[in-house]
Amino acid sequence: MDFDQLMKAEKNREYIYSMRPVFNRNALFSDTTGDYVIPAEPNPYSKITIKFRAGLNNVDRVFLVHKGERHLMLKAEYSESFDYFACEMEVEDEEFTYHFEIQVGKIVCIYDVRGVAKEAIQEYAFRIIPGFHTPKWAKGAVIYQIYVDRFYNGDPSNDVLTSEYEYIGDKTVRVEDWNKYPAVMGVREFYGGDLQGVLNKMDYLQELGVDVIYFNPLFVSPSNHKYDIQDYDYIDPHIGKIVSDEGNLLDHSQHENRFATRYIDRVTNKKNLDASNELFAKVVEEAHKRGMKIILDGVFNHCGSFNKWMDRERIYENAQGYEKGAFICWDSPYRDYFQFYNEYTWPYNSSYDGWWGHDTLPKLNYEKSKELMDYVLKIAAKWVSPPYNADGWRLDVAADLGHSPEFNHNFWKEFRKAVREANPDAIVLAEHYGSPRDWLNGKEWDTVMNYDAFMEPVTWFLTGMQKHSDDYRGDLYGNADSFIGAMRHHMSSFTTPSLQVAMNELSNHDHSRFLTRTNKKVGRTNTLGPQAADEGVNKAVMREAVVIQMTWPGAPTIYYGDEAGVCGFTDPDNRRTYPWGHEDLELIQFHREMIRIHKENAEILTGSLKYVTNDYNIIGYGRFSRKAAVVVIVNNNDHEVTREVCIWPLGIPRECVVKRLMFTTWEGYTTEPEEYQVAAGKVKVYLPATSAIVLKYASLDESFQVKADPE
Repeated sequence: MDFDQLMKAEKNREYIYSMRPVFNRNALFSDTTGDYVIPAEPNPYSKITIKFRAGLNNVDRVFLVHKGERHLMLKAEYSESFDYFACEMEVEDEEFTYHFEIQVGKIVCIYDVRGVAKEAIQEYAFRIIPGFHTPKWAKGAVIYQIYVDRFYNGDPSNDVLTSEYEYIGDKTVRVEDWNKYPAVMGVREFYGGDLQGVLNKMDYLQELGVDVIYFNPLFVSPSNHKYDIQDYDYIDPHIGKIVSDEGNLLDHSQHENRFATRYIDRVTNKKNLDASNELFAKVVEEAHKRGMKIILDGVFNHCGSFNKWMDRERIYENAQGYEKGAFICWDSPYRDYFQFYNEYTWPYNSSYDGWWGHDTLPKLNYEKSKELMDYVLKIAAKWVSPPYNADGWRLDVAADLGHSPEFNHNFWKEFRKAVREANPDAIVLAEHYGSPRDWLNGKEWDTVMNYDAFMEPVTWFLTGMQKHSDDYRGDLYGNADSFIGAMRHHMSSFTTPSLQVAMNELSNHDHSRFLTRTNKKVGRTNTLGPQAADEGVNKAVMREAVVIQMTWPGAPTIYYGDEAGVCGFTDPDNRRTYPWGHEDLELIQFHREMIRIHKENAEILTGSLKYVTNDYNIIGYGRFSRKAAVVVIVNNNDHEVTREVCIWPLGIPRECVVKRLMFTTWEGYTTEPEEYQVAAGKVKVYLPATSAIVLKYASLDESFQVKADPE
């Protein structure tokens, strides 16, 4: 090239730069959803295409940075507003991490899961795990959590009877008043809910829009919560089926359960146990007929002192067909299932290791017993296999299992393998507090109950309350920056396959009901009384929370009765009965409408997330794909606001109309459609006090053009 040609080229470049719009950081976008990683869940040793979006003719170069190496991305296609850069990469059988580097003149910036950043931090790199697939049915699935004893009594003949046996210092109580508040020490109170009750209410669940039923533990257990399992092989006849009902209750002066012969017959007689398992299989079959899945609760860190392997209560000591428990004698086949501190106190050795010191919860000692581990892995496979065919497990206190991190991780790898070999489409999700990153590696858990990246940020922002109602934080109430910061940070622990199936709850059996948190009362039922949980609640804030829940990445999970207006402080008050006959019908219908919106818009199930506005007590975000976009704006203030929100970064045309899907306010809600004009990429919305709006644009420009001459 001679001097004249060089000068001409330089002048042409200067002209192009002078005509180019100012660098628009808001146009930059990428994530690991299916629009930007193709295929979204790649296999090991395969090629993938990774894409990055920038404003039209707005950046010079984009690099994908992997293991310190920069890979130039080529402009592959463009639309009216954006350029799309792409590059092909090869993945192996290990986690693939990367971020982007964008160059505009002398400006250089980083883009990772935080968005635009000054420097790369590995913790916030985009992550892909080759070979990691989560079940398609679970992505965005609407889950309904049922605490069986409190849902519906369909078969009074199987109810736990008053004085049937003794547990933690007193005898069992059959509660006659379904609407009674749970007692402070209510572990031995039984209201009579059962699996027949779930069968009787299947129409209700289907009409609500439920995709998945998650059951709190169903196996034989002496408590109403059943996290102290007595027999992993059988469904508890008290929630299943009792066909043999012989023996006596405990009399007033008797406190030893070896004399609770009515209870012993009910829970050890194989006729009752087999009939109960058959009833569970019927529940699963009925759910599957209706297009619903079933998730079981697995408690494998510890069992209960009633457990047939331990038998501290001497229930199985003389029962036909059972081996002696480890508590009973030294030569029990189950002795190594537990850790005993005193080897010289048999018979009836009570010196065993209990989880957190609780002698009612013996910790299982897997490291010392391969037989125990093999047995539990068979249990894992049994319940997701015919004839039961459950669709997965929720794992209680999963990070606590075992006596070392190394064993814990090895156990869950074997557990996942056993479950997936038995049922390739089953899900494995865990209860976990704190970062789950170490377990969400594609070989252990699929996902978690999403406390850090959903329940807590939503609760702090909308109510200022801690999830147990144990504290109020005025600095977090309405703090949109904190909300977004917490979400970005904690969501970085998930890869997209895990995030899309994460259990997004507002309430559950371990925390106060969300509706109660809206009254901002700090306390529990033993300090304030259960009535205080019902006082001063704000249904408008509850509706805001449900709007977020039904439009956020993950699987929205409804704790039974939340949709009907059930209140309650933390355990045991959160375990009130479902209020059949005096439900909040308006709140139920609102849930139905939000579930419908959730399920009808694919971009909510598997699309991208981008924030579009935030202020004190105000958040706005979009869920979008290359085909459609949903905009959600929440005003949690006690006064009205009018906002002009920039929504073109969601791919919505700068001049168009968006339609309203939902509008909830202090007074109520409406799904009446209304059109909002988008001008210069912004939409102007009026938001009354304590309101939320959901808008939709359904005709994004699909006429993306392939760039014939990239660069």
